[in-house]
Amino acid sequence: METVVEDIVIVGAGIAGLTTSLGLHRLGIQSLVLESSESLRAAGFALTTWTNGWKALDAVGVGDILRHQHVQLHGNVTTSLITGQQTSTTSFQGTGKHGPCEVRCLRRKMLLEALTKELPGGTIRFMSKLVAIEESGFYKLLHLADGTTIKTKVLIGCDGVNSVVAKWLGFKEASHTGRYAIRGSLEMKTNHGFESAFMQYFGKGFRSGVIPCDDKTTYWFVTWIPSNQGSEIEDNPAKLKQSMLNKLEKMPSDARSFIENTGLDAFLSFPLRYRHPWELIFGNISKGNVCVVGDALHPATPDLGQGGCLALEDGIVLARCLGEAFSKIDKDEQEEDQYKKIEEGLKKYANQRRWRSIDVIIASYIAGYIQEADSKLRTFFRDKVSAAFLSSLFLKKSDFDCGKLSSS
Repeated sequence: METVVEDIVIVGAGIAGLTTSLGLHRLGIQSLVLESSESLRAAGFALTTWTNGWKALDAVGVGDILRHQHVQLHGNVTTSLITGQQTSTTSFQGTGKHGPCEVRCLRRKMLLEALTKELPGGTIRFMSKLVAIEESGFYKLLHLADGTTIKTKVLIGCDGVNSVVAKWLGFKEASHTGRYAIRGSLEMKTNHGFESAFMQYFGKGFRSGVIPCDDKTTYWFVTWIPSNQGSEIEDNPAKLKQSMLNKLEKMPSDARSFIENTGLDAFLSFPLRYRHPWELIFGNISKGNVCVVGDALHPATPDLGQGGCLALEDGIVLARCLGEAFSKIDKDEQEEDQYKKIEEGLKKYANQRRWRSIDVIIASYIAGYIQEADSKLRTFFRDKVSAAFLSSLFLKKSDFDCGKLSSS
C-alpha cells in the first residue's frame, strides 16, 4: 500500500486524543486521529468532571455546550454502610485558588461527540489499529493492521492503558491494584428526582457512588476487593449483579434502585490499574518526536475521579507546547532543525505534566486504599478519622488550572 504522509498523528480517539486534536485545530494546526474501533467508544458511561476539567473544556471551546446538558453538583456526601451514618459532607459551592468550584458528571458519549463536532471532517480515521512503529530518519513510520503505512513528523499516543506507543517509549504494563470495578448508567423516562450531589457509600472492602448526570440520567459505580470466589462470580453478570446488590443491602433504596434497574450488560468487572510513580520519574514521557497522553501516560485508580480531567489537561498543555514549536518552524528549513524544535516542544510538555501526574496517581492510590478498607481498624479510621480529609482531597486535587491554549 502507498505510504501516507502526515505532520501530526494521534493514536486514539478518546478524551485525550480528541482534546489534543481540537486544541491543535484551534491553533490552526491539522492532525490525523487514528481510532481502532468503527465508531466513538463510550465505555465507562460517564465521568465526574471537576473544576480543572472544566477549565480545559473551556480552553477548547466546548465547556458551555456540555454545561447545558448536565446538572451542577452542589456537594459530596459520604455514608458508612456499616453504621448507616453519614461520615462527612463537603460543599462544592466554595472558591479555590484557581476560582469557583464546578463539578458535573458528564456522559462520556456526549463529551466525545462535543469534541468531535468541533473538528474538521476527516480528522478521525476509524478502523485504524496501530500495530508497529518504525524509525525513518526524522520521521516515524506507523504500520496499521490493514496494511497502511503512515509517515509522520509527530506521534502522540493517546491509546489508553494498553498503549502501543507507551510500550515503544519503554513503559511497562500498568500494575494491578487487586481491586475491581463496575460502572453503569440508567436513563429514566421521567425525572429521577435524585439529589444533585455526589453520594458515596463505604462498606467493608468496597465503595460505591451514585451521581446524577442530568434530570433523567444517573451514573453509578462499585469498586471492591474480590473474595476467593471472585473469578466465578465475575464471569457471570447475573451473579455479579446479585453479589453487588448484596453488598449494597444497606444503601438507601432510592440510590440502590438505580443499580437494581440497570441491565445485565453493564455488569462487567474490570481490574483497577495504575502506573508506578517512579516510572514517570525515570521513564520517557517523550522521546524525540513521540509522546504519550492520558491513560497511556498516567493510568490511575478512579478514587479521586481525576482520570478524565488529567487527560483534558494533558491535551491543552500538549497542544500549547506543540503550537509554540510549530510556530517557530520554517517549512523551508532542514528536517533536522524542524525535528529539534518538535523535540523541545514535547520535552516542555513532558516536564509540565510529569509531577502533576505523579501527584494525582499517588493521591488516588492512597484515597482508594483508605476508602476501600477491609478490616475493622481501617474502617474505623476511614469512617471516624479520615472521612473529612478524603472529601477535601477531591477539591484539593481539582483546584488546578492547565492554562489557555496560547501562552501569549
